[in-house]
Amino acid sequence: MAFPGTYNFNYYKGDTNQFVIRPKNSDGSAFALTGYSADYTIATARGSTSVTQFEAQAVVNATSNIVTCTILPGVGSTLTAGSYVYDVQIDSGASLVYTLLTGTITVTDHITGAV
Repeated sequence: MAFPGTYNFNYYKGDTNQFVIRPKNSDGSAFALTGYSADYTIATARGSTSVTQFEAQAVVNATSNIVTCTILPGVGSTLTAGSYVYDVQIDSGASLVYTLLTGTITVTDHITGAV
């Protein structure tokens, strides 16, 4: 398979951030997402069970073979300025879990006018 990929991005706290993943097989054809669900998890660190995790939204469209990933303002407002890691995974429910995308998110506080 042609994944996982890496995508690092900046995010303004409390905004909506959305991107689409189009998974491909190693031959470049679309990876069929029929029967898969997706998880988009943001965490303070990798590899530890004691990290703080946040669940963002991941929606599978099996007709178009895409996964739409969204950080909604409710989740985004709970993030503090700094660096986070994330994974987007798909799961078939039959012990098949694939990581489609991984990377870092740099969160910046909004600039507000102080008087």
